Amino acid sequence: MELLQRYLPFTDLRGYGRSDLGADLGAALAVTFLCIPQGIAYALIAGLPPAMGLYAAAIPAVVASLFRSSRHLVAGPTNAVSLLVGSAFATGMSEDPAAVAVTLALMVGVLQLSAGILRLGSLVDFISGAVVQGFVTGAAILIGVGQLAHATATPQTSGAMPLRVVEWLGGLGAADPLSLAIALGTAAMIVALKHFLPRAPAAILALGMATAVAMVLGGSTLRTVADLAPIASTLPPLTTPSMGLIPGLIPLAIAVMVLAMVESTSVARDIATRSGQRLDLSVEFSGEGLGNLMAAFFGGYPITGSLSRSALNEREGARTRLAGVIGGLLVLVSPVALGPALGHIPIAALAGLLIVIAVRLIHVREIRATLASHSSDKLAFLGTLGGTFLLHLDQAIYLGVGISLVLVLRRARLLRFRDLAIDAQGRIREVARRVRGVSAPLPDGVRYCQSVHVLNVEGSLFFAAAGELQLAVQDILRSEHIQVLILRLKRVRNLDVTSVRELVNIAATMRSRGGRLVLVGLSAGSVGFLQRTGIADALGSENLFAQREDDHWWAALEDALRVGLRDIGEHGCAGTCPYDEWLVERR
Repeated sequence: MELLQRYLPFTDLRGYGRSDLGADLGAALAVTFLCIPQGIAYALIAGLPPAMGLYAAAIPAVVASLFRSSRHLVAGPTNAVSLLVGSAFATGMSEDPAAVAVTLALMVGVLQLSAGILRLGSLVDFISGAVVQGFVTGAAILIGVGQLAHATATPQTSGAMPLRVVEWLGGLGAADPLSLAIALGTAAMIVALKHFLPRAPAAILALGMATAVAMVLGGSTLRTVADLAPIASTLPPLTTPSMGLIPGLIPLAIAVMVLAMVESTSVARDIATRSGQRLDLSVEFSGEGLGNLMAAFFGGYPITGSLSRSALNEREGARTRLAGVIGGLLVLVSPVALGPALGHIPIAALAGLLIVIAVRLIHVREIRATLASHSSDKLAFLGTLGGTFLLHLDQAIYLGVGISLVLVLRRARLLRFRDLAIDAQGRIREVARRVRGVSAPLPDGVRYCQSVHVLNVEGSLFFAAAGELQLAVQDILRSEHIQVLILRLKRVRNLDVTSVRELVNIAATMRSRGGRLVLVGLSAGSVGFLQRTGIADALGSENLFAQREDDHWWAALEDALRVGLRDIGEHGCAGTCPYDEWLVERR
């Protein structure tokens, strides 16, 4: 029963009341006024018939709203996914764009549904936010550049982004003044309405004004939506994906799925932070996957969670997931009610809308913060951004994912090493450890024992980090005086066979020097693992000092030091051994 409720989240609608309906209906109307112009504009980015943008925001949005865990997320076509879909046609694909789009939606839906059922929701956490920011920023620039020719009614060029800009500038002498005026006027009106009347449906008002002006002044010289493909005054048609296209679309489908999952997750988490909702990312994936399956059979193309429409849905007071359902149904009937009127929208006006959207996608403050951050964030951002300009967009996604995985593996391998020494006040303290030949100067008053070395190790000590431990120990054992090496593993996790075998190798090295390796602060689980694998016998049970729950913080280390100092007897410390002094103070 619990599993059923998990994957049927719309059961939370029990107890739905009239006041809920009023709030949801108001939010749905506001979202619809934004969704209609965006749907047509995003289809233009994707190189698809304008009606497909509306179809993608209709039945697929209804199903996704019912079956995903987020109550406020509104699904449908988005700018980045549309650009990624359109990249298939930009590279010379000769198949029918509509057939490619619905087949791609089917593939993405199957992949997302499978990820949800297999509970792979947490995988998106392995993709760096800087990667997503780099792709979205690059996509925004490409979207803006792609609309320049539409805004001036000059020939659309292809090739690298800088060359397209140069060719566009060279053709400005043939620009259509009316198209340019409509594009600039639409953009200016949207910006002004957003500033002075933030709750007004700026996009649909601006497009309505541009359409009226075009009908009065444009005549037959101004290109409109109907010139691309008429929007039929009917409900979405039933469509059948082409199974023969699947093999050639696999790389693109995986890239679209990755981008859609990351985009939806980031939007859902942002809204959940404010609304207090509890998200289940696996249900998010399965719900959106079902929406994409609907897109495949009802004339749409791949969908994902929309940031602008979801934020508007929440801001307008939507209470339940029915707001998204109602919005999808309103978009569903929009071609029937508005089909002929939508066909009169000037392409230049849509270009103005998309240029505004593109500019708003470039978050300068966040980019500055990323560039001022760690080198890994800079690499992830700049690498993915450059990939959007130099590679096919699906390859740019793979590049970003590859960078993210490299960063994950690099950080997973990082162990933190600190020596435990005695300061001038007789207290034990951590001192920076020299690793791979790099060392920090010894602080004033800090003393080591020449024969006993205590190394504090923190982090994930699994197979990929065993080499780091080996290098750190080799650095310590350069000193021929070290007779007892104590590894404090109180904050170590994820021990595995490879890492403990490295501990066995270190113990053997110490024995060959006439010394010993002592492990301190082991958890009960780690001790059990060593015993099950037989490693405890190889290390010697007398060299294992576990941290008991009733012990104070340094109890295990004290015991280990007493044993070690007793074994070595007289050693090379000038005067009293600092560890001896510390142990005396601890009594």
